[in-house]
Parts: sequence; C-alpha cells; structure tokens
Amino acid sequence: MTVAPPAAEPRGRVALGSKGFIAIVSLAMATTALGVDTILPAYGDIRETLGLEPGATEVTGLITFYLMGNSIGLLPAGLLADRFGRRAVIWGGLAVYVLGAIGTILAPSLGLMLLARFVWGLGGAGPRVAALAMIRDGFAGEQMARQMSLVMAVFLLVPAVGPTLSAGILAIGPWEAVVVMCAVAAAVVAYLVTMLPETLSADARRSLAVRDVLGTYRVVLSTPGTLWYLASLTALFGVFMSYLASSELIMDQTYDLKEWFPAFFGGIALVMLIAMVVNGRIVERVGLRRLLGLVFAANLATCVVMLAVALATGGDPPFGVFVLLIAAVLFTQQMLIQNVNSAAMQPLPALAGIGASLLYTTHAADEY
Repeated sequence: MTVAPPAAEPRGRVALGSKGFIAIVSLAMATTALGVDTILPAYGDIRETLGLEPGATEVTGLITFYLMGNSIGLLPAGLLADRFGRRAVIWGGLAVYVLGAIGTILAPSLGLMLLARFVWGLGGAGPRVAALAMIRDGFAGEQMARQMSLVMAVFLLVPAVGPTLSAGILAIGPWEAVVVMCAVAAAVVAYLVTMLPETLSADARRSLAVRDVLGTYRVVLSTPGTLWYLASLTALFGVFMSYLASSELIMDQTYDLKEWFPAFFGGIALVMLIAMVVNGRIVERVGLRRLLGLVFAANLATCVVMLAVALATGGDPPFGVFVLLIAAVLFTQQMLIQNVNSAAMQPLPALAGIGASLLYTTHAADEY
C-alpha cells in the first residue's frame, strides 16, 4: 500500500511520518491521558484542601467529569477539525484544556472543581481527534496502521509514568503543582504543534451547516464496513475494560499479591507497548487485511485457551499461567485495535475528522 496523497501540500518543520512527527502527534494525544493519570495520586491532598473526610469518595467525580467532558467533546472536535483544519483544533483544544486546569486550581468548592474538570476534559478531545485525522490525511492502509502503532507505543508511556511523576511532584509540593505541570505540558505541546504541517487544504474543508453535517454523518455511517468496525472496537474495548476493572481484585483476592499489582500492571502495559511496535514493523510486510485475520484468529485462540484453563482450575489457575495467558490475550488485542482503527479510517480520507471522532466515541474512556 502506498502513501495516500495528502489532502494538502503540507509544509512544516517536521515531515509527515518522521520521528519528530510521531513524537509530537503522540504528545498531543497524550495530553488527554495526562489529565487523568496524574490526578489520581493527588486525591488525598485534594480531600484535605476541600475539607472532606480522608476516605471521601466524592473526589472520584474528578475523573468522571473529566471523562464526560472528553466524551462529549469528541464529535464537535471532529466537525471542527474538518472545517478549520487539524492544527487549529489541536490549539483550540489545548487552550480550553489549560483553562480547565486553571479553573481546577482556583475552584473554591468541589462542585466548581468538577465543572472545571469537565471543561478540562472537553479541551482534551480536540488533540485526540485532530491528531488521528492528521495521520489519516497523510497515510492509508498498512502505512496508516504502522504510523498509528508507533504513535500508540509512545502514547502508552504516559499512563505508565504519569502516576509516578505525579507522586514525585506531590512529595515536594502541593497538589496544585501537579495541575500546573499538566497545563505547562499542554503549552509545550501547543508550541511543538507549530512544527507540524497543516494536512487539510482549504478546498477540502467542510461546511458546518446543519444539513451538511447530517449528510456527512450519513455518509460515514453508510460507508461499507464502518458500522461493523465500530461494533468491533466497542467489543474489544469492553474486554479491555473488564481487565482494568478486575485485575487489581484478581491480584488481591485470588493470588494474595496486592503489593505486586503495580509491577504486574506495568509489565502488562509493557507487553501492550511491544504489541504496538511489532504491529508497526510487520503490517506493511503482511498486509492490513491479512494481518487482521491472523491476529483475530490468534486472539480468539488465546481467549479460548484462557477460558478452558479457568474452567479446568475452578477459576484459580497457577499465577504464572494466568500472567502468560492474559499477556497473550492483550498482546493480540492491542494489535487488533490498531488495525481495526486503520481499516475503519481507510475509506474516509475526506472525512477524517468526523471519522476519528466517531471511532473514539466507541471507547472514549478506555485509553486511560
């Protein structure tokens, strides 16, 4: 598969597909995850600031409202990215992101803090959608799958290091310093985006008239295969969310290894990162469609083996066997997710912004 002709004649200090391009696009997408992963270790300090009880669960709303804002912002971000261009939406989203972060610091009550977190999450939607659309503008098929795999490999580093970075800041400063760090990171990314080319030409930009918008969604949803890909992504991320929700309980209640959970979780994240790198290296050689079939078969086989082992052991397999099986399942699943994303975006070169926003709405909260 050859590179798709870009929708524009991109000019920038960083070339499409270069290491700099991958790094900047990854960082733009990662700002969204940064707003989630770094706030978790600050719960205790935030409770103290707001005068809440040490175990008060109300602070979990800081994540809920952030993810709500991010989810609601995806579809408008896609429309705006197809109307005003990719870089403009990244910059606009980052500006709203910073305003939400500042509001979180200044909020005098939990209610206003939750509102600020909603705004913060809303701003994070722009970079996610526009970055994926930018990749689709410049690449198609196997090459898009390769670029996405490399971007997501870098992206996965943020959830891995975010909580540790936050804990380090909290060891020497207040929780507000963590929020400032997120805002500074967004400002740095906004500067780096100036080095990226604008990949959507002026003549390819779409109207925001209601009739045109509805027609655009109709085209996307009626494109052969799109609904199946959306359903596939929803199912894949449902499985992944099951892992996220149950992994700590399994380590604690099944294996009595709660203290080893961070190492286990980090190890599985490393496995998923390796899956991204492997996918990026082989997808062009094997072919996107063929690789999708092969990885699906491998994923199904590992799931069947895992189910058989669970039934044979009464839900309590040896720990080493469990680790190997869950690693195999998530390794193949991560390859599937990236390739399904690429296959779904393949027939939407002129609607990449809206296509990206629809894909992300199937799993808006599952990448954190």
